[in-house]
Amino acid sequence: MPPETKTTTRPTLKTIAQLSGLAIPTVSRALNDAPDIGEATKARVRAIANEVGYRPDRAALHLRTGKTNVIALVLSTHDDMMNHTARLITSIAVATRGTPYHMIVTPYFADQDPMDPVRYITETRCADGIILNQTLPRDPRVEHLMQIGFPFVTHGRTDWSDTHPFYDFDNATFGALTVQTLAERKRQSLLLVAPPRDQFYAMEMTRAIKDDVARRGLSLHILATATSDDVTSNIERAVAEHLATQPPVDGVICASPNSAMAVVTALEGSGRKIGTDVDVIAKEAVPFLKHVRQEMLVINEDVSKAGEFVCHALMQRIDKPDLPPMQFLEQPSP
Repeated sequence: MPPETKTTTRPTLKTIAQLSGLAIPTVSRALNDAPDIGEATKARVRAIANEVGYRPDRAALHLRTGKTNVIALVLSTHDDMMNHTARLITSIAVATRGTPYHMIVTPYFADQDPMDPVRYITETRCADGIILNQTLPRDPRVEHLMQIGFPFVTHGRTDWSDTHPFYDFDNATFGALTVQTLAERKRQSLLLVAPPRDQFYAMEMTRAIKDDVARRGLSLHILATATSDDVTSNIERAVAEHLATQPPVDGVICASPNSAMAVVTALEGSGRKIGTDVDVIAKEAVPFLKHVRQEMLVINEDVSKAGEFVCHALMQRIDKPDLPPMQFLEQPSP
């Protein structure tokens, strides 16, 4: 666009209408992805809006429509930022591109009630919908959002998953695959570094691992003094103590890449060689572990797909609440 067409004041819908030759209502509907506006027109309007630096006045939008065009991702500050959560944030942000929606990240802390950010968002209406993860079977956040009819989607399932949108990784299948892989490598005495026991995916994973271990006649210990969400120093110390006091371990199952790295450090510190004396198997969202130890066994979780899915599922829940909730269960493969 030639320099003379740019405005020196904050561009508005009227600015875009003048430059495009379209009516202001048409411009507004194009920017909001209205189905009765052609794709070519939408693309032209968005290109002009980007060129002039148009940003919607969210206060005015909220007064006019009751919407903010904001979706909120609520995250614990203890999430795995190196791998899982970083990829999730990126994929959600990419999925909002070209839509009227923008993402905000709302954190909560270990000493804080997880309901606090949910109540803040719903009471202030600073977002049109919420994305939650680290779900509990009967998650109070989900129960509250269902009761008040506020749009949400979960990355993970709950006891009410048949009624709300979700994306989840099949952690039961993951658990069974880890035991199968280790059994095929003739491992007999297994250690599980499990997620926090109250979370839905931890229950699914642990149940499947216990069932498959019993079926195969193997032995299993669950690390008692740390979870896969703990800081790596705590996991390393807990694993080292377990190795020193419990029967020999020749296979370790990890629910996160951070815990896998802590396990490797503890195992090698005790003189064990990965891939020879003991196998370590873990899931990860970003290829990383095999760059550190080629001998590690890895099952991939497609968090990029998860982020895209939960974003579109939430936008549908906001804009078309009468449609059936979007739901997807990702199947891991060896």
